[in-house]
Amino acid sequence: MTQMQHAGPVARRLFDLTEPIALVNFFSPEPNDAMAALGFRNYWDGYFAGRAAPLGRVPATVVHAAFYSFADGEAARHIPKVCETTTPEAAHAAREQGCVAALRRILGDLVETPGLTRAAELLAKASTSAPTEGRVMYAALRALPMPEEPVARLWHASNMLREHRGDGHIAALVSERIGGIEAHVLSALASGIYPAESFGRIHHLPKSHLAKVMDGLRDRGLLDADGRLTDAGRATKERIEALTDTLAAAPYDGLEPPELDQLSTLLEPISSRLQATGSR
Repeated sequence: MTQMQHAGPVARRLFDLTEPIALVNFFSPEPNDAMAALGFRNYWDGYFAGRAAPLGRVPATVVHAAFYSFADGEAARHIPKVCETTTPEAAHAAREQGCVAALRRILGDLVETPGLTRAAELLAKASTSAPTEGRVMYAALRALPMPEEPVARLWHASNMLREHRGDGHIAALVSERIGGIEAHVLSALASGIYPAESFGRIHHLPKSHLAKVMDGLRDRGLLDADGRLTDAGRATKERIEALTDTLAAAPYDGLEPPELDQLSTLLEPISSRLQATGSR
C-alpha cells in the first residue's frame, strides 16, 4: 500500500469516502419512513428531530447556533415542537435504524464481508480519537454509545466524523465572517449553480432576504455585479475549504499510517457502491 503522508489530503480523502455513508440519512427513503413511524409528517420535522437529538432537549436558539446554516426562525419552526411528538432518544434510534436499513439495502453483498466489519472498526477508532473542545455536534454524538453491529457502527462513526468536520467548517466560516446563508451562496457558485438564489437550500427564502445577503457579499467584494464569484470570493472559499480540511484531520491522528491506508482501501468499494446510487 502507498502510505498517505499529508494530514490535509488524508482528511479530504476520508471525507470523500465517508460522506456517501452519512448521506443515506438525507437521500434514502428508509430514514424518512422511520421518522414518519414516530409521527413526523414532513421531512424537515424529521430532520431537525433526528439530527438535533444528541443535543437533548435544548432551545431552538441552541440548535440554530449548532447547525449554523439555516436562516433565522427556521429551527424555531421545528424546535421544540418535535419534542411533543417523541423523545430525543427515540428520534436518534429511529434515525439510526433507518440509515442502517438503507445501507443494508444499497450495499447488499458487501454487508457481511470482513472488509466492512474492519472498516467500521477503524472508523470507530478514528471517530472517537479527536478532542471535543469547540465541537458541539461532535461532542453530543461522542456522548452516545458506539453501536456494536458493524453496519450501525459504520454509519454512526461516519456521522460522527461528518459532524466533527461540520463543526470545524463552521469555525472556518466564522474566521472569514461568512454567515450560514452566505456560505450556501459561495458553495452554490463554486459548484456551478447560477444564480445562487436558485440553490435548493436557500431558494425558498424571501427574495428580500436573499437580496440583502447578495448585496452584503457584493459590498465585501466577494461577488460581482452579476452575482458571480470575484477573485476575492474564490480565494475566500478556497481558504475556508483548506482550513476545514486542516481542522478535520484530528480524528485520523488516532490511526497508524498502515491503518489509514487500510481504511481507505476498505472504504473504496463501500463508497463506490453508494456513490453509484446517489446514497439512495
